[in-house]
Order: sequence, then structure tokens, then C-alpha cells
Amino acid sequence: MTLQSRNLIPRYLVVLLFMLIVLIPIWGALMSAFKSNTEIASSPFSLPQTWTLDNFREAWTVGKFSIFFKNSVIVTTIVVIASVFLSTLSGYAFGQLPLPGKAILFPLMLVGYMVPFEAVVIPLYNWMGLLGLRNTYWALILPQIGLSVSFGTLWMSTFFENAPRELVDAATIDGCNRWQTLWQILWPLARPATTTLIVLIFMWTWNEFLLALVMVQTEAMRTLPVGLAFFQGKYTSNLSLMAAGAIIVALPTVLIYIIFQRFFIRGMLGGAIKG
Repeated sequence: MTLQSRNLIPRYLVVLLFMLIVLIPIWGALMSAFKSNTEIASSPFSLPQTWTLDNFREAWTVGKFSIFFKNSVIVTTIVVIASVFLSTLSGYAFGQLPLPGKAILFPLMLVGYMVPFEAVVIPLYNWMGLLGLRNTYWALILPQIGLSVSFGTLWMSTFFENAPRELVDAATIDGCNRWQTLWQILWPLARPATTTLIVLIFMWTWNEFLLALVMVQTEAMRTLPVGLAFFQGKYTSNLSLMAAGAIIVALPTVLIYIIFQRFFIRGMLGGAIKG
């Protein structure tokens, strides 16, 4: 074993330790979702004696996760599509166009990202009441679009500022207007950055708890995180059902990350900016 290999051993041990700290609770929850409460008490981290989906079926029906899942899908889909589209337009404007008052407008756009949501939730609650939007999808969608566009503008403007200027100049010479330059020239290059933004906004919207808790009082309008919280309150002693409910809530986020992880990592590392 070389000296360099021996020096790497402590680093790998530290990484392995932190990996175990993260994975052991996840493993316990995953195994508990397929067991009975008696089996969980006797062997919480072992494999189930009999693999069954009964806990998932019961949580889906008794806990009304089918309703909460539908609400989360509707809210998240609209927020992601609208936020990414608006963030692309605003990022292109701030990153590429000679926008008047850019030095003032750009910091104003970032206010929604810098101010904690907890600081504005009470005024927002009152405004939604005045507009008659409480207990509706719009009470969940509109605030999250505003928060997401603020970050998305910062994210996409960084890409467009560093996009190859030669391509933009060549498109202008070929007769492309600004709209064509954005969607035909720069948009294909922005796929890693855009995909990363999609994954981030999806995770934030899907896991949003405080907004859905404050703006929605009816059970039929709850999203999955809020529904899971009330579900746990009813079935505190039923560990298998709670584990199944937690897996239902977390699974879409995990799947989205697995599907888009290649683009997500490229976007986070800024590989798309360098072309």
C-alpha cells in the first residue's frame, strides 16, 4: 500500500461514518413499512419475514393519501412549470439584455429569496383572505411561484451572463430576434441549469409544510406533508403505518432526483456555463 493510499483511509472512514448515520434511519423506516408492529419491536432493522404492501394500502386509503397525493401533484406541477418559465425569461433579461434600471430591479427580485418566509406568512394569510383564496390551490401555488421565481432569476441569470457571447452575436447576424435567440440558441445550452432548477423547485414545493398548514384548513385541500403530520397524530402508536406514510411522501422526490441526477450534478457544478 502506497503512502497516498494510507492517507486516504481516514477520509474514506469519515465518509463511511456519515453515510451510515444518514442511511441507517432510512433503512429502518423502509424495513418498518413492510412489517407489523410486533415484528418492528422485535427486529426493527432486519429484513421482513414476509414482504407485504398492506401497510401502504392501508395508509393510502385510511390516511386519505390518495387525496393528498393528488393535491401535491397539482400544486407542484403548476409551480414548477410556471416558475421555470418565468425564471428563464427574467434570467435572460437580467443576464443578456440591456435592461434599464437593472442595478435596482435585480436586488428587488432577490428580496423574495432573502426574506424568510416565516416573516411574511401572517400578512400573506390576511391577503389571501381578502382575495378569497384561502382553502384553494391558488393559496398554495401563487406564493410558491413568487418565492421560486426569485431564486430562479438568480440561478438562470448566472447562466445567461456566462453564456457564449459569440453564439448570441452569430444569432443576431443571422437575423434572430431576442425571443428566437433565447429559445433556439441559449435554451438548449441551458438544459443542465434548467434541470437543476426543476429538481430544486420540485423538492421545495413538494416538501412545503408551513404554507400548506396555514393556508389550508379543509382536509380535502391538504398536501402530502401536512396530511402526513395529521396522519402521524392519529396513528402515533402504529409505527408500520407511519413508516409507510413517510415512504409515500418521500418516494417522488427520490425518484425525481435519481432520474435527473446527471443533469442536476452538471448544473450544480456549472458545467453547462462553460459549454
